[in-house]
Amino acid sequence: MNTTQHTILITGGSAGIGFAFAKAFDEQGHNVIITGRDEARLQQAAAQLKNATAIVGDVTKEDDVAHLVARIEQAFPQLDVLINNAGKAFAYNLDSQPDAYTKAGEEMLTNYLSTIRLTEKLLPLLKQQPEAAVVNVSSIAAFVPISQLSTYSASKAALHSYTQSLRFALGRTSAVKVFEVMPPLVNTEFSQDIGGEKGISPAVVAQELLNALASDTYEVHIGDTAAVYALSRSAPAQAFAALNA
Repeated sequence: MNTTQHTILITGGSAGIGFAFAKAFDEQGHNVIITGRDEARLQQAAAQLKNATAIVGDVTKEDDVAHLVARIEQAFPQLDVLINNAGKAFAYNLDSQPDAYTKAGEEMLTNYLSTIRLTEKLLPLLKQQPEAAVVNVSSIAAFVPISQLSTYSASKAALHSYTQSLRFALGRTSAVKVFEVMPPLVNTEFSQDIGGEKGISPAVVAQELLNALASDTYEVHIGDTAAVYALSRSAPAQAFAALNA
């Protein structure tokens, strides 16, 4: 797609991969809108960018989403890129009675259901643009589950399936393109409980997204994700073992 002068909404844009996206697009002169639940951290992030707007809100709360959508429709009717990046993960073992049901509800709401709701509410605006994009951030775990991240993995598998269906549906009826970014372990605060310091830089993920948008590469297998995807097709047991060593 055309990569000049977009207006881009990034959920979970105050830190980690989301902030790396915001910084990369900001440096290219795009109009960036970032959202997040923590107002102080959101404002600190926006202060590091040249042309960014910060809107405080929680994508899991219906009233916050309604406020966000109304603000976008009023102030940014030219919105043409939505990046669904907000996420939640709990690391635990299923054999240790970790209250998995409660944790699973939070993860599925944040990582999957909230993406569906926000996308649906913003699609009418995106469809008005000559060209637009929805970018869903999933994971290597969409292909192969990580046992310590059981519901996180399930939520990303669900997101992957939804993204494929959305791409097919919008490809028939609109100029909205649908991308999926599938990183491996990334070194962020979000991932420290599972050895995030061994992961790739968020800046690498951001650059891969820029490349994908420019080349219309709709499913973006970043770093080790490409190898794990290939292994999952030829030797699924080996792929599972590789992510659960």
